Amino acid sequence: MVKDGSKRSVTASDPEYRIFEPIMSDEMAEVGLALELKQPLSAVEVANKCGKSIEETEILLWDLAVIGAAFVNKIDGVDKYWHDVWVPGHMEMVVNNKALIEQYPQLGKAFDDFGKKRGPLAAGNVPIGKGPMRVIPIETAIDGDTRSASYEEVSKYLDDNHVFSLSDCACRASREAQGEGCGHIKDDICIQMGHAAEYYIRTGRGKEISRDEAKAVLRKAEDNGLMHQIPNFDGSGETHAICNCCGCGCFALRLAEQWQNPDMIRSNYVVKIDEVKCVACGECVETCPTNALRLGQKLCTTQPKIKPERDLPYTNEWGDDKFNPDYRVNRQVANDDGSAPCKAGCPAHIGIQGYIKLASQGRYIEALELIKQENPLPAVCGRICPRNCESECTRGDIDDPVAIDDIKKFIAQQDLDSDTRYIPTKRHNYTDKKIAVIGSGPAGLSCAYFLAVEGYSVTVFEKQPLLGGMLTLGIPSYRLEKEVIDAEIDVLRQLGVEFQTGVDVGHAVTLEQLRHQGYRAFYLAIGAQKGTALPIEGASAKGVMTGVEFLRDINLGHPAAIAGKVVVIGGGNVAIDVARTAVRTEVEDVAMYCLESRATMPAHTEEVTEALDEGITINNGWGPSRIVSEEGKVTGVVFKRCLSVTDAKGRFAPVFDESEVRYVKADRVLISVGQAIDWGGLLTGSDVSLSPTQQVLADAATYQTSQPDIFVGGDALTGPRFAIDAIAQGKEGAISIHRYVQPGQSLTLGRLKRAYTSFDKSNVALGGYDTAPRQTLHHVDGAQSRTTFRDLRGNLTAEQVQKEAERCLGCGVVTADDFMCVGCGSCTTKCKFGAISLVRAYDAEGSELRDARKQIIKYAIKRKVKVTMYKPIKKIKSLMPIG
Repeated sequence: MVKDGSKRSVTASDPEYRIFEPIMSDEMAEVGLALELKQPLSAVEVANKCGKSIEETEILLWDLAVIGAAFVNKIDGVDKYWHDVWVPGHMEMVVNNKALIEQYPQLGKAFDDFGKKRGPLAAGNVPIGKGPMRVIPIETAIDGDTRSASYEEVSKYLDDNHVFSLSDCACRASREAQGEGCGHIKDDICIQMGHAAEYYIRTGRGKEISRDEAKAVLRKAEDNGLMHQIPNFDGSGETHAICNCCGCGCFALRLAEQWQNPDMIRSNYVVKIDEVKCVACGECVETCPTNALRLGQKLCTTQPKIKPERDLPYTNEWGDDKFNPDYRVNRQVANDDGSAPCKAGCPAHIGIQGYIKLASQGRYIEALELIKQENPLPAVCGRICPRNCESECTRGDIDDPVAIDDIKKFIAQQDLDSDTRYIPTKRHNYTDKKIAVIGSGPAGLSCAYFLAVEGYSVTVFEKQPLLGGMLTLGIPSYRLEKEVIDAEIDVLRQLGVEFQTGVDVGHAVTLEQLRHQGYRAFYLAIGAQKGTALPIEGASAKGVMTGVEFLRDINLGHPAAIAGKVVVIGGGNVAIDVARTAVRTEVEDVAMYCLESRATMPAHTEEVTEALDEGITINNGWGPSRIVSEEGKVTGVVFKRCLSVTDAKGRFAPVFDESEVRYVKADRVLISVGQAIDWGGLLTGSDVSLSPTQQVLADAATYQTSQPDIFVGGDALTGPRFAIDAIAQGKEGAISIHRYVQPGQSLTLGRLKRAYTSFDKSNVALGGYDTAPRQTLHHVDGAQSRTTFRDLRGNLTAEQVQKEAERCLGCGVVTADDFMCVGCGSCTTKCKFGAISLVRAYDAEGSELRDARKQIIKYAIKRKVKVTMYKPIKKIKSLMPIG
C-alpha cells in the first residue's frame, strides 16, 4: 500500500519490517510481493508474476500463510492466497502463531510498535465507524427501542457464518511476549469466522468450534468483564472475527485510552446513568475498559463546583499534550472531588451502598454476592469489624451513622442459615498451577478464596490444629463463635481449597520442598501470633503470661488454671478481649491498667463499655514499673502515674511521675501491650528480608517480597491490624500471584489502583433529611454475658434492616464521560439495579477498506479546517475568567 522510497515507505527499523525479519526468507518475500491486497490469487497466477515454478511457489505461499504473511482459503477447490491490512490482519496473524512468538518474542514488540507508530497519526482524524476495529455492544445492553441495525448485534455475525475457530488474543500474546501482560490471559478467547476461521484452523492458529461453543465463549467473556470488538474493513454488516477485549491489554482500545481517540473504535451507543437508581457500588467503574465511568458525589453541595470546559479533538489540535501514555497505571476509580465516604473508608472498598439497597429489597443472595466480590468473610466481619465505614458515614453528621456492619451481618446470616450456601462461579481453570498459602487467618483465607475463584489449585497450611489463625485463637467466642468461622471456611472447601492443619512449614516441610512438589508461588500470612513481653523486673515470674498466649490456650480448649485477682496490662482491643475472657473464668475480679486516658484508649468505645458492663475495672493513666513476686510467683504489680504517652511528634514516648506509684495485688498478670511475629524456620534459606520489627519487607502495591515467588499479607506485613485490612491484602495478594504464575504478566501494568476517596463532607447540604433513629440490636446485660462464651448479641430483623436501609443518604453516584465511553455495554452486565443502559447517539456503519480510506481523508481535511477556525475563539476563551 506504499511505494518504495516514498515518505511512507517501510525501512528496516519500522515494525512492518521487523515483524517479518526473523521469520521470512528472501524467497518467501519475492513471492509475497506478487500477492495483492484482498484479491485471492492461485499459485499458478502468483508463479506467473514472480517468475518461479508453480511447485516452488506453492511451497513458498504455504510458508507465507503459516507465518502469517498471507491469507489462504480453498476457493472453488483451489488454494488461493492474498494480503490483508497490517492491523487487523497480518500483525495478529504472525503473533498468533504460538511457535513463532515463543521463539521470537520480538514479534510481539513489532506488533506493539506498529500501533504506537500509527496511533498518534490517526488521533482525531477518523470518523465514527471508519476505524480498523469497531466495538459491538453486548446485546443485553441494547433494548428494543434503540436497537435499529443488525450490524450492531454480535449474534448477527454468528448467525451469518458456519465455520468458527477459537484462538488466543494477539494483543495479549504481544504484551505477554514483552513481559507486559495485564493479568487477562490470552488463551482461547478470540473467535474467527468464515474465511478467517478456515485460515486459522488450517494453519494451526485456532481450533475449530461450533456456533454454540462460540456463543458460550462470548457469554463467559461478558461474565468476566470483557467486551466485544470486530474487524471493521469488511464492509457494513460484515466481519471475519469477534474479539473479546479488555481495556488494559487491547491495542485497539489503546487508541481510545492512550491517544484519547475513542471515535476510532466506538459503537453507535453511549452509556446513560439513572442517578435515582444508581447506588455507587463501583462494579461498573471497575469493569469499564476506557475509564469513562467513575464514582462521584450525589448529594448537593453548599458551594457549587465549576467544571472547566474540556478540549475535544473536533476543534482542537490533538497532540502529545492531550495523550495519556500512562493509561495502564493511572486509571482513576473516583472523580477528583471524591465519592461516598463509606466505600472510601472501607479497607476492602466494598460496595456498601449497593448491598444495603439489595438487602432492603430482600435480595439477600445478590447482596452477599456483591460483598463477596471483596470480602469472603462477611459473617466474621459482621461480628468483629472496626466499622471504618460507619465512622466515615455522612449520616453520622446528621444523627447516627447507618448500621452498616449490622446489615452486613444480617445478610451473611441469611446465607449461614440457608440450606444452600452461595458458592461463586470459578472464572477459569488453572488447576495445573498449585499455590501454597501459609497461615489460615483472614489474609490467608482471603488470598486462598480469590485464587480458588480464579481457578487455581490452592493448599492452605496451618501450624495449629484449628483453622482460622487469630480469628480462632485470638478472638474470644463471645465475639466470634467458632461455628461462624468454620462455616465461612466451608465455602472455601467447596471451591476446592485444600487445608492441612498441624503442619509447621519450615519444620515439618520447607518452602523449597514445597517447590519441588510443584507449588508455583507462596503467600505468607502467619499473623502476629506471639505476645510481646514487658522489659521490666519480675516479668518472668510464674503467673505472668501474655494475653495472646492466654487467649490461644482458652480457644484451644486447654486453659491454664487461673483464679484470684487478675491484672491485665494494656488498653487496646486485645487487652479488652483478654480481660473479658478472664472474667468468664474462675476469678475473683479483673482490673485493667493502661497508659492512655479513657478518651485516648486504642480500644473501641463499644468494647470498653461492654467491659465495664461486665464488671471489669479500667484504670487509666498508669504504667507498670515492676512485677512483684514471692518465691518466683507473682503477687502484685507496681504502677506509676503516666503523664503523657506520646511526644510532640506523636511518637510513643511515655513520661511518668515517678513519685506517684500504686501497688496492686495480683494472682495472675496478663500482659497485652503488643504482638510479635514468630517466623520459626519458615524463612530459613529464603531471600526474604525483614524489618527490625520482624515484618516482611515487600512491595507496597504487589506484596511481592525480595524472593519473587513469595508474597505476604496481613500482620506479617503490616504488624497487628484488623481482619478487614488483612482481607483486603489477601485479595491483592491473589491478584499478584495470578499475574506472577502466568507467563509474561506484569504485576503492575493494567492493575487497578483502588484509590477511592471521600468527598468533602463540609461541602454537602444535609438539611431536610428525616430523623429516623438508628436500628440497634437488643442490649446484652453484662451480668448475663460474663457467664458464657456464647455470642448473645443477635441480629437485626428483616424489618429493622428495611428501616435502617432507608436511613442511607445514598451519597455516591456513577458519573459518565460521554466522549470516552465507547458503548461496549460491559458496565450493564455488572449493574444489579438497572441504573445503567446504552442509548443510541450515532448512526455510523462500517465500510470496506477502500471506501473507508476515502472517508477518513475527507473527514481529516474538514477537521483541519475546523481546528484552524477555532484557534482564535479558543484564545479569547482562555482570557476570560472561569464562571
